[in-house]
Amino acid sequence: MTNCQQDSQNQENTKTTTSTDVNELLNRNEALRNGREWETVQNRYVGLRNTIQKENKAEARIKMAYLFINEARVTGEHGHYYPAALAVLAEIPADHTDQDIRFRKLATRASVELSLHDFDQALKTAEAAVKLNPYNAQIYGALVDANVELGNYAEAVAMTDKMVSIRPDMRSYARVAYLREIYGQVDGAFEAMQLAVDAGYPGYEATAWARLTLGEMYERYGKTEAAKQTYEQILAERPGYPFAIAALANLEAEAGHYDKAEEMLKEACKAIPEFGFYEQLAEIYKSTGREAVFQQTMDELWVMLEEDTDSGHDMSLEYANLYSDLAENHDKALTYALGEYEKRPANIDVNRVLAKIYARIGETAKASLHLEKAKATKAQYPELNTIAQQLASR
Repeated sequence: MTNCQQDSQNQENTKTTTSTDVNELLNRNEALRNGREWETVQNRYVGLRNTIQKENKAEARIKMAYLFINEARVTGEHGHYYPAALAVLAEIPADHTDQDIRFRKLATRASVELSLHDFDQALKTAEAAVKLNPYNAQIYGALVDANVELGNYAEAVAMTDKMVSIRPDMRSYARVAYLREIYGQVDGAFEAMQLAVDAGYPGYEATAWARLTLGEMYERYGKTEAAKQTYEQILAERPGYPFAIAALANLEAEAGHYDKAEEMLKEACKAIPEFGFYEQLAEIYKSTGREAVFQQTMDELWVMLEEDTDSGHDMSLEYANLYSDLAENHDKALTYALGEYEKRPANIDVNRVLAKIYARIGETAKASLHLEKAKATKAQYPELNTIAQQLASR
């Protein structure tokens, strides 16, 4: 058992005792408490729980679902909080007399379904919600995300335009940035993502996430120093933010500083049991020829994927990438990637993964076919160029 696994297990053993009517609020790791933020969350949870138990108000249930969704983001405990959010929403009658309650229930449920990668259902839920309230920016965000994941990019652009026209804020600017990058407008994507960051409050988790996304964009396009500065700024505003620590660790690993990268990743996963942190550790162990700890970490990764799947999270692409990138079992990788392709054949990321796998096993024609589909929006992702170069050299 690694230090990461031990710390995750210790966190599970410090759950707050609550009524069975409302799912538990898990104790945050100390590194995630962010001053008085955790105290505020606890007090809010208790207040909402008491209201639900005494009066069973729909308003309180919706607010509790939002709290669970936020805690999933902050703590990485997706397997606990997403089912908890769905459970608390499920008790709100579908025919509730208040139309705004019905709308907010659907909008919140769509957000959870997106997080669980149930994109087709999320689209249906969001479409039902927007019929109840076509003037809410949040629901257009869900429509953007669902359409992007299903490969309906033109519709996603239309939904983004509506979202921005209603409320130009961090969430809408971030989606503008995402779609600009999908369409190969890299400079415009940077501009929009900076607007998203500027629209946030320093130190808030949402702002840290937006700045992290900006840093990842810098890193993706070879702007390493800008990425590093961006990650460091996150930590200056929100000390201990594990995703920024892991991002800096990735830069250290790319520079060949494996000891430093490993140390930083272990610090990150002490705070949050994030699949990606373990995956980065496995990559380091494999690169440095440390077979025993590599296999141990891979065992943990398989368990994490299984647990997420059991809690309703579709992890098909994660399975495909893990089998192909680290386990080097391309047959298994193809099984998962093709299963995802059946559900969303127009998605450029699904096609990119298939192109990568087919290129690795020497099936050039199939790799080329999926590469062309991955380039359908004229995205400029460097990995697409790498795959194209590999195919051209054969």
